[in-house]
Amino acid sequence: MDIQGKRVLVTGADGFIGSHLTETLAARGARVRALSQYNSFNFWGWLEDIPCLNDIEVVTGDIRDAHFCHELCRDMEVVFHLAALIPIPYSYKAPDSYVDTNVKGTLYMVQAARQHGVRKFIQTSTSEVYGSARYVPIDENHPVTPQSPYSASKIASDAMAMSFYYAFNTPVTIARPFNTYGPRQSARAVIPTIISQVASGQTEIQLGDLTTTRDFTFALDTAQGFIAIAEMEGGEGETYQIGTNNEIPVGGLVELIGRLMDRPVRAVLDPQRIRPEKSEVLRLNCNNAKLKTATGFAPATSIEEGLTRTIEWFQNPVNLKKYKSHLYNV
Repeated sequence: MDIQGKRVLVTGADGFIGSHLTETLAARGARVRALSQYNSFNFWGWLEDIPCLNDIEVVTGDIRDAHFCHELCRDMEVVFHLAALIPIPYSYKAPDSYVDTNVKGTLYMVQAARQHGVRKFIQTSTSEVYGSARYVPIDENHPVTPQSPYSASKIASDAMAMSFYYAFNTPVTIARPFNTYGPRQSARAVIPTIISQVASGQTEIQLGDLTTTRDFTFALDTAQGFIAIAEMEGGEGETYQIGTNNEIPVGGLVELIGRLMDRPVRAVLDPQRIRPEKSEVLRLNCNNAKLKTATGFAPATSIEEGLTRTIEWFQNPVNLKKYKSHLYNV
């Protein structure tokens, strides 16, 4: 399926990955309906910053309302379902919210997609569903372990979406990105946490566990991975990971960012940023062979290039002022 000209819905379009995906889809000629979570300020999140805003249809609402989801999916050919509640630390405090948004919201979306005969439903997963790696690189057959309420809600939402493939032949495919980074990312994530502190003039960078490793993918590569999954022939009932097949420890990330920004920095342990002992995911490293074999796609942006572009965005005072680098953002 060529995405050009297709009627495409992106839920969570106002978020970090969603805004990059929306922008990339518009550039590819898709007819995009972008969901921004309703608020009384009529504020469309990161969609406000994309240059193609006049070329897309922005709709506001909430996936926790089944009737709204029904109307949202009307006349859509492809659904990219990204809307979710994602901060892991907040899931320790408000797990009910994660069930309502991630599990029930996914149920309402896939029900609506089924009713309207959507041709492809791309369910967004996360590498957090695996917990700490039992082997690396992690492939799609790796066991899942709910080490946080957030990851439990995503395991459940993936299962809910996939159940519609088995029970009703709804064309569901799961896209499972590993850690994505780039411009517009929330300050709750480690790379914006480091860059925003350094850009604000801090030399002691407040962080949690420095030994954990992650597989970081640049946002535009993640967006292209989503589109590759949507455009492939077949793939329904399958899961495809998006990642680089490389990992870096958080401590090494601090050193690399400090070097790229030409600033002397050192990491300082902040106890409030430490996850509960059995909840910390120690290692994530993606085996991206399944998606590459199926579509030919693999991320093209090196960590150095992606970080350089991300740093440039954060160093723009207009962008940096949107971040409160002195606070721990959960």
